[in-house]
Amino acid sequence: MSAEVKICGLTDEDAIDAAIDAGADYLGLVFFAKSPRFVTPDRAAELTQFVEGVDKVGLFVDAEDAFLDEALTHLRLDLLQFHGAETPERIDAIRREFAVPVMKVIAIGNAEDLAKAEPYFAVADRLLFDAKPPKNSDLPGGNAVSFDWSILSGYKCPLPWMLAGGLTADNVAEAIRISGARAVDVSSGVESAPGVKDAAKIAAFIKAAKGA
Repeated sequence: MSAEVKICGLTDEDAIDAAIDAGADYLGLVFFAKSPRFVTPDRAAELTQFVEGVDKVGLFVDAEDAFLDEALTHLRLDLLQFHGAETPERIDAIRREFAVPVMKVIAIGNAEDLAKAEPYFAVADRLLFDAKPPKNSDLPGGNAVSFDWSILSGYKCPLPWMLAGGLTADNVAEAIRISGARAVDVSSGVESAPGVKDAAKIAAFIKAAKGA
C-alpha cells in the first residue's frame, strides 16, 4: 500500500496542475496571513474551481468562526486542518458547527509530545504530526524542520495520521519506513523558494512517497 500524499501551500494553477498530474491525494491551501503560502478564500476558490477527485484541505491557525464560514462559503473543503493552539473543545465545536472532517496538527519535539495527541482522539478525524517550529519562527509549519521519526515507530494511534516536517524527495521513503506513516504532507520540501512550488520537485516527491 503506497502512502497518500498531501502537497500543501499551493498558490497558483501551475502548482496545482503539477500536484494533480503527479498523483497527489490532497491539495493544501493555507489561510494564514503570515505565511508566504497564504491565499484568500476567494483566490483559493479560483484555483480549485475545476479540481475533481482530489481532496482539498484548508489550513487554519486559531481561526474564528466568521473566517471559517467565509472560507467555506467560497469553496468546498474536504478537510479542515488546524495548526494553532486549538483545544480539543474548540476542535469538537468546529467539527459540529461546520460538519467538515477536521485534522489537528500535533507539534513533536520529543517522545513525550505524543501524549498531546490523546485529548484529540475523540474529537478529530485525523492527526498530523509535524516538527516543532524553530523558536524564532512566525510559522507553525512549513519551516523545513524535521523530528526524530522513530518516535512514531510502533505508535498505536486510533485515528488516521499524516507525517510532516522537513520532508523531501530524498528522505520521504526513509521517513515512511521509520515512522510507519501511511500519509505524508510536504510544503517547503517541494519549493524553489518560500511559497514557490517546483513542478519537478513535486513529481519527484510523490514518486518517492508512492514507491516507499
